[in-house]
Amino acid sequence: MTRGRSLKRPLIVYPLVVQLVALLISVSVLIAVALRIDSGGPYTDERIVAVIAGAMDRNAQGDLFIRQTDSLSGLQATEPGLWFMVEDDAGHSVTFGMVPGFYASFQGRLSELSYAQLRDRTPPYDLAAVVRREMTDIGPLTILAHGALSQLNFLILLASPVIVVPIILLLFVTSLVMTPWIVRRALAGMSRIAREAEEIDPERRGRRLSEAHVPREIAPLVRAMNEALRRLDEGHERQQRFIASASHEMRTPIAVLQGKVDGSQDPAVRALGDDIQRLTILTEQLLDLQRLSQGRRTAQVDLVALARGVVADLAPLAIAGGRSMEVEVVQSGTCLGDAAALERVLMNLLRNAMDHGGQHAVLRVIGRTLEVEDDGPGIPPEERERVFEPFYRLRPQSKGSGLGLNLVAEVVAQHDGRVTIRSAPAGGTIVQVHLGGAPSAASTTAALDGQRRT
Repeated sequence: MTRGRSLKRPLIVYPLVVQLVALLISVSVLIAVALRIDSGGPYTDERIVAVIAGAMDRNAQGDLFIRQTDSLSGLQATEPGLWFMVEDDAGHSVTFGMVPGFYASFQGRLSELSYAQLRDRTPPYDLAAVVRREMTDIGPLTILAHGALSQLNFLILLASPVIVVPIILLLFVTSLVMTPWIVRRALAGMSRIAREAEEIDPERRGRRLSEAHVPREIAPLVRAMNEALRRLDEGHERQQRFIASASHEMRTPIAVLQGKVDGSQDPAVRALGDDIQRLTILTEQLLDLQRLSQGRRTAQVDLVALARGVVADLAPLAIAGGRSMEVEVVQSGTCLGDAAALERVLMNLLRNAMDHGGQHAVLRVIGRTLEVEDDGPGIPPEERERVFEPFYRLRPQSKGSGLGLNLVAEVVAQHDGRVTIRSAPAGGTIVQVHLGGAPSAASTTAALDGQRRT
């Protein structure tokens, strides 16, 4: 069986790939634009502010002074051009290194600032400085400092893996989890439609698929399916009306022929009686099939009384043909079903046994199981399934219509049962009908006992 293409790839994998590519392109464009916009030259690395703030202290008079901390010594060693100016809110200030005269006017007013990045336009960028307001153990301090210079593009490229990559991964994982869930919810109506379609069978016509829970894109397919189901129902109804009409119309001329044959003294004409009987049986079987399609009436059926009634009705035909039949009750039983339909089942099985099964037939009742056993030549194992097909005949020259066992299978299926065929112990065939499910262990044991008594 060829498997169709799955919707998972176009609905889940492809959108995820597109989203990831679009996100990468967007981030790359943003970085490029940021690099393009910022052309102001290098700037001072603001990490030196924390080192400077940690080296500040006060004397007894409250003035600021610089403590030579290990961090500050290390910073001096790596940045020979280090300079800074520190001021508190009271106006006390302290400087370190060669502070450019350009910033002389900041002294006494530095505490009015809180944040700035100052950059000059030409090398060696001696005026590049950073302004930060820091909270320390000795109070708030404003620091103006110059140290190691950094390029903006280098910082962006350095920060991209730290910031952009986690964002991309978070968005990717979110999409990977949410997209299948969204797709499953969007296609939930399709699963419901599939379940409804599985419940459609020839015995429950008139069913239609619901359009209420399917996406608009799928609705035309559902409507097309419903239209096809409607046409099939109409075709089935026309077929059933034709069979019913044809069967009813055939009954009148058959009855006329039967009367003429019975009243004729000509042996050649009377020899047509068997053919007329075959037409009568075929007509009744066609009507039976048509009745089955209309449903069945259920009531409690006494299987023993049913079996005895059928044998009593067929006894004259059996005697006229030089055959015999009997009813054997192993275990009484009842079932909920259509008595008329079950009567036709037993009629067909016994007629089949009389026509093809030898001289003697036994109708056995074992609870909800009915058996018809004959002493004929039997049915080959490879043919036991095909004999239930409509119009199939084991022997092409047989005078049967080929509908009897098919009708039996249809009726038994409507009674939630099954039909099996096996060889009889003494030769011949046993057709076993289980009504309303599998037989119980007690019924099976009783059947075996009944077979040994036969």
